[in-house]
Amino acid sequence: MAVEVHFDTGAMGAMHSRPHEQLTYILSGEFVFTIGDETRKLAAGDTLYKRPVILHDYVCLTAGVLLDTFTPLREDFL
Repeated sequence: MAVEVHFDTGAMGAMHSRPHEQLTYILSGEFVFTIGDETRKLAAGDTLYKRPVILHDYVCLTAGVLLDTFTPLREDFL
C-alpha cells in the first residue's frame, strides 16, 4: 500500500511502532527521523526503511511530502 502524506513545518510524530514494514521516500521537504537508536536528517530524494515493530518518530523541519509504502496494507487507512 502506498500513501502520500503532506506535512507542515513543525509537524511531529510521537515515538511509536507498528507491525508493518515501511519504506519512506521523501518527495520534498526536510525531516529528522529517529528509528530505533539512530537519528538522521533527511531531505527530498532520500529513502528510509522501518522494519516491523521498531520504535520511530519524526519532526518536519521544512514543509514536505512523504511517499510511504506499507506491507501488509494498513487496514486503518481503508
